[in-house]
Amino acid sequence: QVQLVESGGGLVQAGGSLSLSCAASGRTISISTMGWFRQAPGKEREFVATINWRGISTYYADFVKGRFTISKDNAKNTVYLQMNSLKPEATAVYYCAEGGGPAYTSGAAADFSYWGPGTQVSVSS
Repeated sequence: QVQLVESGGGLVQAGGSLSLSCAASGRTISISTMGWFRQAPGKEREFVATINWRGISTYYADFVKGRFTISKDNAKNTVYLQMNSLKPEATAVYYCAEGGGPAYTSGAAADFSYWGPGTQVSVSS
């Protein structure tokens, strides 16, 4: 099993930026698809981005393309999410998750097996 812990959340004004980190332990993430999801109060958890096991290919939800960037450092066993041009609707708890190959392009929460506890991102207007 792998344990995931997110960090880097906080309060930012609309148009600002935040960088999230997901530190993994217990197993290397170099063999896994890693993803980011978010969940706002009263809403369902939604897909944000994934990165494949090698860290070369990425896949994004349409609503974040051009503004968010997912990356990973296998040597540090850490996944990142750089968020730019943040909008108030980005306010949510952001979760890091690990899954197998199908999770890379499916963007489905059911394809991810392990989840971190989440980190809160709040965007003020």
